[in-house]
Amino acid sequence: MRSNRRLRWAVVPAAIVLVLILAGCSQEQLRGFLPAGSTGATNHTSSITGLWVTSWIVLLAVGIVTWGLIIWAAVVYRRRKGQTGLPVQLRYNLPIEIFYTIVPLILVLGFFAFTAKTQGDIEKPLAHPQTSVLVEGKRWAWDFSYYNVGPDGKGVYSPGIQAQELEKSDGTIDESKIPVLHLVVNKSTQIKIESRDVDHSFWIIDFLYKKDNIPGKDNYEYFTPTKVGTFAGKCAELCGDYHSEMLFKVKVESQADYDAYIQTLVNKGQTGILGPQYNPNQNLPSNTTPLASK
Repeated sequence: MRSNRRLRWAVVPAAIVLVLILAGCSQEQLRGFLPAGSTGATNHTSSITGLWVTSWIVLLAVGIVTWGLIIWAAVVYRRRKGQTGLPVQLRYNLPIEIFYTIVPLILVLGFFAFTAKTQGDIEKPLAHPQTSVLVEGKRWAWDFSYYNVGPDGKGVYSPGIQAQELEKSDGTIDESKIPVLHLVVNKSTQIKIESRDVDHSFWIIDFLYKKDNIPGKDNYEYFTPTKVGTFAGKCAELCGDYHSEMLFKVKVESQADYDAYIQTLVNKGQTGILGPQYNPNQNLPSNTTPLASK
């Protein structure tokens, strides 16, 4: 009788798991609740999503097994009516001890290996990027400079201002004044990330990719945008009073539209690169000693 009761309690967690599987998953769940626009946004989003979703599946399975064993042990070995004293005390169980040592080790090594591979693919520098952009974070906006375009290939730039609220009390932002970064679809892209003042973080939400803007240090992002559209971006590092208004957009477009945009900057006289000469901090650290810099 007791063995049947134990079997029944052991089957309950398995039945719950089966019901959840049969219930199916929505598209939102299949991508791990990541942004809808991330699907196919760059050449990296599928691998990032795969790593994220697979990790959660493995962790959920571990959780279900753990919770099931805890509940099973609590129910099967509970004190029953009329029982007194302590249950039999067990000190060692070599198979179980080997199991809960080896299995977590395998999981950790597996997570590390797949994460390292995905990260290595994402962070692999591009030898000859087809589009190259300099992003300067500043309180509380963004400057975008485009290399190797414009007159004599000396570049063009687009200075940005922080998001402006409309004359309403609900905090609505004037979308027309948000800085816009233009990229070419299906063109390999390198983004050089710098800061003019304090720590910021350049985050294109649907690209599932962000990098810190650190004063005196260059960071890089490498990817190929693969879907035409407009994507939201923001600063992901608390940087001061108006951090929430440090917004931008990314417009992924055809080569013809990109060239037309570059020409508008040329027509405005915005040629060259907005480099560190506009930094309010002129004593930022560097990789050279003061003596060597002289």
